[in-house]
Amino acid sequence: MVPISQVMTDFCEQVDPRVLLRLRDAELRNVELHDEETHRKGPSTDMLRVQESWLAAVEKRVLISLAVRTPIRINPDHLTALGLTAQLCAGVCYALAKWNRYWLLGVIACLALNWLGDSLDGTLARVRQRLRPRYGFYVDHMVDTFGAVALMAGLALSGYMHPWIAIGLLVAFLMLSIQSYLATHALGEFRLSFWRFGPTELRILLAVGNVALLWKPNVHLFGCTFRLFDVGGAIGLAGMALMLVVFTLNNTARLYQEDRIPQ
Repeated sequence: MVPISQVMTDFCEQVDPRVLLRLRDAELRNVELHDEETHRKGPSTDMLRVQESWLAAVEKRVLISLAVRTPIRINPDHLTALGLTAQLCAGVCYALAKWNRYWLLGVIACLALNWLGDSLDGTLARVRQRLRPRYGFYVDHMVDTFGAVALMAGLALSGYMHPWIAIGLLVAFLMLSIQSYLATHALGEFRLSFWRFGPTELRILLAVGNVALLWKPNVHLFGCTFRLFDVGGAIGLAGMALMLVVFTLNNTARLYQEDRIPQ
């Protein structure tokens, strides 16, 4: 369609040049409003999901198989609620483990239920072609945030990890999440794993650590005694900090190259 300003150019220039300027300003505002609306829509199904974890291929097949067999009365929102409830309960179990270590087994059961709800909700929506990208993106990651706070709070209260290490892990997780969300907006890529580690691998490591706590809550290093989860938490914190720095630098360099200012 030929723009109105182009059709009326001659007339406007002859009668009143200011009319042409107003028409062009109106067209520019329409373009800006369209661009603003496009950005407001946020994540879409065209967004590239980067999942390179060790168990990604096997996990995908299992989740699709479970989604196909899920009763129709169960929808993705039910699974999201299950995942959040399970992670909140995992935090409670950690807090209770301060008085009875066998609550650590309850944490393992909650982690399994959290995996089921958190991983299957999106797969179920894709299998049933009932996608709501913006809703799912927002709700899923706010659920992850509340769940992470509950889990780290439980660890801090459990006596199996120093509270400052638990707080550090929470801060590192939130900073990695912010980095991932910003990269999703700026690069169109949503990264679900870092250096072959994703949420599923982390749940497995945490479950194995809980089993180890039942028989050996302390370890000896360099002639000193440390809590097992303090050592594991410090290693995890260092790894997450390194990931944050490396991915931030990589994405910054990539955006600098892609958004060069014309000379």
